[in-house]
Parts: sequence; structure tokens; C-alpha cells
Amino acid sequence: MQKKKEKKNEKTNVMRLLDKHNIAYTSHFYDAAEALAGLEVAAVLGQKPEQVFKTLVTVGKSGGHYVFVIPVTQELNLKKAAEAVGEKKIEMIREKELLPLTGYVHGGCSPVGMKKAFPTVIDESSLKQPAIMVSGGRIGCQVEVDLKELEKAVVFTTADLCGV
Repeated sequence: MQKKKEKKNEKTNVMRLLDKHNIAYTSHFYDAAEALAGLEVAAVLGQKPEQVFKTLVTVGKSGGHYVFVIPVTQELNLKKAAEAVGEKKIEMIREKELLPLTGYVHGGCSPVGMKKAFPTVIDESSLKQPAIMVSGGRIGCQVEVDLKELEKAVVFTTADLCGV
């Protein structure tokens, strides 16, 4: 995968951080009016839905925050997610808490470059993909990156996070 050169004003903080770590990625831009939900984003970009991932932020019973990255085709199983991070129970944070906590808005949240490093778990289905796409840090932007490369910028584990 080769780095795609973008105009300087199109670089997001996610891209700058990937560049800083010499991580190869491909950026994909789309008109946010055309796609809001993950499946729509995959369709607009002509990508396989199982390669496009969404980033979800949760809070555990202990008060700790956790980041889960799952395919847009799936829903987070809260019991599996809690087990993956050693919590008794977790729940999604409220949308109004997202920006102050992570630096990202709903629909533009990326596991790369949050204000603080939170324990991050990526669904194990990602291991079957040559690369995954995550938000580029704003609505209308995705970055495609190899999971092995992503490890240079984000500390994460993998686990089964979806289904029953």
C-alpha cells in the first residue's frame, strides 16, 4: 500500500500521526451528505463492508473508558466487550461526552490520535482482512491501513466482540 499524497489542507490529525510513525495508509474522502452510516460509507467508497470498521467508545462499571473497533456490518456485544477488557459491565458513552473525551465528533471518531490513549480492542475479524478502514478523524474521511502497521500508532488487542 502506498501513501496517497493529499493537499496539506486535507491532512487530518490521524494522517499526520500515521505519517509521524511512517505508517503506510491510503486516505479516502467522500461527501458526508452521501453517506452517514458505515454501510453507506463502504458503498460510496466502493469498499467491502467487512473491511470498513467503526470506532465505539464505552465506559465500564469501574469508570474506565474503552475503545472498540468493529466492522460496520456488526453490532458490539456489550458482554463480550466487557469480558475483553476485564469489566463486569460496560455501556456506550453519551454522544455529548465523545468530543471532550476523545477530541472526535460522532461519525468521525478514530482509534488513532485520541486525546488520551484508552485500552483499545479491535474485533478479531480484522485479522482476516488485508487492511481495514477506520475514520480519518473527521466525517467524510477514512484511512485504509494494514493492522500490523496500525500497531505502530495504536496499542490494541483483538477479541471476538460481535454476535451472540
